Amino acid sequence: MKQSLLCLFWAASLCAQSFEAGTARRDVTPKEPVPMWGYGDRHDKLSQGVMDPLYAEALVMNLGGAKLAIVGLDLGRAPTQQSLERIRTRIRKEAGIEYSFIGGSHTHHGPVLELTDADGKGRGKFDATLRYYTQMENAIADAVVEANSKLQPARLATGSVHVEGFNVNRHTKFEPKPSDKDLAVMRIDTAEGKPLAVLVNWAAHPTTLPSSTMQFSADYVGVLKQRIAAETGASALFIQGAAGDQSIDRSKGDYKSYGTALAAEVLKLDLSLTPQSVDKPSLKIKEERLHFTPRVDLRNPFIATMFDKAFFPELVSNYQDEYANGVQPLLTVALVNGDIALVGASGEFFSNHAIQLKKRARVKQLFFFGYCNGYHQYFPTIEAVAEGGYGADPTVAPAAVGAGEQIMNTALTWIYQMLGKIPEKSK
Repeated sequence: MKQSLLCLFWAASLCAQSFEAGTARRDVTPKEPVPMWGYGDRHDKLSQGVMDPLYAEALVMNLGGAKLAIVGLDLGRAPTQQSLERIRTRIRKEAGIEYSFIGGSHTHHGPVLELTDADGKGRGKFDATLRYYTQMENAIADAVVEANSKLQPARLATGSVHVEGFNVNRHTKFEPKPSDKDLAVMRIDTAEGKPLAVLVNWAAHPTTLPSSTMQFSADYVGVLKQRIAAETGASALFIQGAAGDQSIDRSKGDYKSYGTALAAEVLKLDLSLTPQSVDKPSLKIKEERLHFTPRVDLRNPFIATMFDKAFFPELVSNYQDEYANGVQPLLTVALVNGDIALVGASGEFFSNHAIQLKKRARVKQLFFFGYCNGYHQYFPTIEAVAEGGYGADPTVAPAAVGAGEQIMNTALTWIYQMLGKIPEKSK
């Protein structure tokens, strides 16, 4: 049965017309050796320590009485549906926050998140991983609850800049190769003008470290955030964009050099922004779990055996459960203050999806958050499927051909409905 949520939420309280923000941070690094996410050739080999810690960075905004949480994770993907539900239940009860964008940076040096407490799916063999999930969920919820407790009057600014030499299209052989060069920033200052938060939205795979490195690392994203926080004094959040076909430009050097260079671009953009008070803060949100027919049957014994060898059996068993009733990505769209759109989707979207959505939306600023509120693998464009290759083939892009376009069209329609340009469908 199709699971869906459809909600239109708008803050309209005349007695609470203020913009507030708060931030908090928690460590989400596993404390025990666990399987690592991101490279199939590791199979179920366990991690071997920590290169640099993994964090959950939380930002809570109160927009005239309506609250929204944004969490940037130094993880390969967002938590599973089950974890997301537990996190959201807690922040709803303890902070009054109904909706959230929880996005992974897509580091390939984080822990596997898909195992479950069942025989043949994690229990017994990977109990340390299951213990980690409780640790991770609590840390994310703790960060959001603390950020909510620290809400204070704030000012807001957003902006983006086109930057060259930082990402490349790793998939297509056809020119011109789509590549999202938009570096977007949301800057929030306190009412007194002190930097409070810098949210960075950029599209490039954090894969600077080889699969043979079995230590946890946030990759270039950790370096970027550390540099931004040191220079501004603000909390630094990173949410990965539509990076399905986007690699880093390796001419920038290793992960430290790349993160430092990209941070310099962020800081230049950040300095050009002048946060303003928000006279009429508002928040509109829609969210729905969509449904697509899978292109690959993981319950086929031959296919399942292939996946078992490529990854490991317990992981594949959970994927079989995930896609038993189709591929069901979660789409979350928010309109902030009537002119800033946030679009979050649970997968690796090819860059042209985000490029075209930004062109078509006609809002002041659009942030596209990939790997957000779940993970349903790759969503290539139709032309990418026709070309084939990694990221476009059914083995890693299980949703029906055209699913990405349908998701983008749905997001676009919702934005225009929120703007009052398209009427809502009658129930």
